[in-house]
Amino acid sequence: MKHVVIYILIAIFVVSCGNSVEEQERMTRAERQRLLHEDSLALKFAVLPTADCMPLFLAKEKRMFDTLGVDVRLRCFTSQMDCDTAFVGSSVEGIVTDLVRAKRMREQGVAIDYLSTTNAYWQLLANRKARLKRINQFGDKMIGMTRYSATDYLCDCVLGSARMHSIAFRIQVNDVNIRLRMLLNNEMDAVWLAEPFATTARLAGHNVVMDSRDINKRLGVIALRANRVMDERRKKQIVAFVKAYNAACDSINVNGMGHYPDVLRKYYKVDDRTISALPKLKFNHIEKPRSQDIDLISTSKK
Repeated sequence: MKHVVIYILIAIFVVSCGNSVEEQERMTRAERQRLLHEDSLALKFAVLPTADCMPLFLAKEKRMFDTLGVDVRLRCFTSQMDCDTAFVGSSVEGIVTDLVRAKRMREQGVAIDYLSTTNAYWQLLANRKARLKRINQFGDKMIGMTRYSATDYLCDCVLGSARMHSIAFRIQVNDVNIRLRMLLNNEMDAVWLAEPFATTARLAGHNVVMDSRDINKRLGVIALRANRVMDERRKKQIVAFVKAYNAACDSINVNGMGHYPDVLRKYYKVDDRTISALPKLKFNHIEKPRSQDIDLISTSKK
């Protein structure tokens, strides 16, 4: 009789465990579906750890988006090509990019609307051991950049008019962190870097040969997939996004990027020395790109 009772208890235990596992699986599936649904409704942006994305990072961390009732989610990448993949594949509605890459995506059939220009700029930093001070010294030298991007276009601008004894080699290094490390490890003669990586390179003694701000071209943009932001709900999200973005710009302009070391460490992985040395940057409110910049890129060969 005792054996029968034991068997019954074991059977009850097994059945109850089975029900529990099944219930947990159902709850897990339901939770996954809920999260996927919430993600599909959110306004998502592909971003890089570059200074032009700082207003988005700050608005996210300081809950400026939440305060205005908009669920903004940032998909963080370290390569422009990975950002493009997310944008072209429709897993995000927006992207922080440049006009050259946006033009290429348009040529690939992606319908793009420009939401705003950004304050993005790039510096050409020469390895301190290479002793490069002028563009005409770049013959046979390796320059780290990304093809079909602002850095590729800037190479055209600076190398096209330079008289060199031989060509400079454009080496595609898409990951911004790897590009910086290759300069710091003396594996590249020069690289194009945006902030805050340019500051890290300057602190290491590498010298600035060219600054894109000197040629008066605003190449950074925030773009949206036109077919993903047509309905009224998305339009309301964008209105709230613009308000939060502008508020973040105001905060940075008053306090400086260095006032937010927690945000910088989280999204940029920079050290305190770089944070302290960051230049004072002005972040503009949302405004459409200048027609002269769009037209210039539209007529370029790249």
